[in-house]
Amino acid sequence: MADDGLFDVPGTRPGGGGSLSSTNHRGAPLAVRMRPRTLDDLVGQQQLRATGSPLRRLVEGDASMSVLLWGPPGTGKTTIAGIVSHSTNRRFVEISAVSAGVKEVRAAIDHARNELAVAGTETVLFVDEVHRFSKAQQDALLPAVENRWVTLVAATTENPFFSVISPLMSRSLLLKLESLTDADIDEVVQRALSDERGYGGRVDVDDDAREHLVRLAGGDARRALTYLEASASAAGAKLLDRSHPDVPLPEADDDAGRPHVTLALAETAVDQAAVRYDRDGDQHYDVTSAWIKSMRGSDPDAALHYLARMIEAGEDARFIARRLVVHASEDVGMADSSVLATAVAAAQAVQLVGLPEARLNLAHACVAIAMAPKSNAVYAAYGAAEADVRKGKLGTVPPHLRDSHYGGAKKLGHGEEYVYPHDTPHGVATQQYLPDVLTGAVYYRPTTRGTEGALRETWERVRSIVRGKRNGR
Repeated sequence: MADDGLFDVPGTRPGGGGSLSSTNHRGAPLAVRMRPRTLDDLVGQQQLRATGSPLRRLVEGDASMSVLLWGPPGTGKTTIAGIVSHSTNRRFVEISAVSAGVKEVRAAIDHARNELAVAGTETVLFVDEVHRFSKAQQDALLPAVENRWVTLVAATTENPFFSVISPLMSRSLLLKLESLTDADIDEVVQRALSDERGYGGRVDVDDDAREHLVRLAGGDARRALTYLEASASAAGAKLLDRSHPDVPLPEADDDAGRPHVTLALAETAVDQAAVRYDRDGDQHYDVTSAWIKSMRGSDPDAALHYLARMIEAGEDARFIARRLVVHASEDVGMADSSVLATAVAAAQAVQLVGLPEARLNLAHACVAIAMAPKSNAVYAAYGAAEADVRKGKLGTVPPHLRDSHYGGAKKLGHGEEYVYPHDTPHGVATQQYLPDVLTGAVYYRPTTRGTEGALRETWERVRSIVRGKRNGR
């Protein structure tokens, strides 16, 4: 394997960590060896790499600014920080918010300020997981950013609008990194297999094994390379252990002397079996259908099983959240209106937290829907109203309901004879609301299940008043 430097800069890490290039020895993790060294080598994040973009100008040395990198794990935040330093030949200093305190922050800034004054050397200060810094620690960064003693590159997986102080936000450019697609992750894996910094074509990986590793990565490039490294190591170990009767050998072919990663070996190496699931094929539709029908059928165990299959196979969490919101109204509806709020909260959690943590929020909403009393009355009511509209049963809006707030409206009879419900004893007035062509139409038919049972009795009394007893049921 090649022993190229990861970042060819003289930067150091506080605490005696040494230069970054020293981490790229032969025994360094594959994810470290394969870290891109230029912006053009970065996979994904096209919106940040475009010509003339702020990041491009920063990397090419045309701009001096501090940036906040916000995105899921494995999307390139640390890599971008290194590229900024490498491309502009600045010192690179890394601080982890997990272990550093105000003392370490100020020491790094003082050193950077001295280097700038004495030697004219600029410093890139990379703060990983900046959201873990306290307010006081973040405040300590402000003078350095304000006076440009350092180029701050701060990375966070959490929403910086909630986790980073406003003064630091206002002095930095926010760059949002998107989750990598399966195609992006596949490119990362293919590159590691062919590049001399990785395996240089000396490891064979079956297509289904590679697809399995891509799915398991969940948009995290670092995780994909870690899984690939574990699988390749397992394949190499099996190749060396030819004398052991229980160890299967690679199939005999021209490349039998090279490590060969099969799907079965990849499953063993990462201790997670492949979920037979095609997001664009029958499995997607079949598993989704079974999941929905299990929630509708009030079986939370089955619903959780299919939910886990979707999540483990890499299904888009936003798709799952959307279906939960839909079925909270379609299958539960007014039988328990609180379930809709639970489903919406789960969808918001997916946006704020992301996977894997948000899987618990999705499971919460899934169980709530499965356990709730069921009513499709809202679904059926809208369907009936929609059908009448599509048939052309429209009619005109009754004159007393029309807008009467503009000049001349009253001369047209708009708003005349309108009865303000709050002026009546019970807050309900006998009055026509539907167009003439739909007088007497009934769309919403409450069930007797859950809270809708009590609502049914109320609605029957209210409707008898609104429409007059002669139209009551």
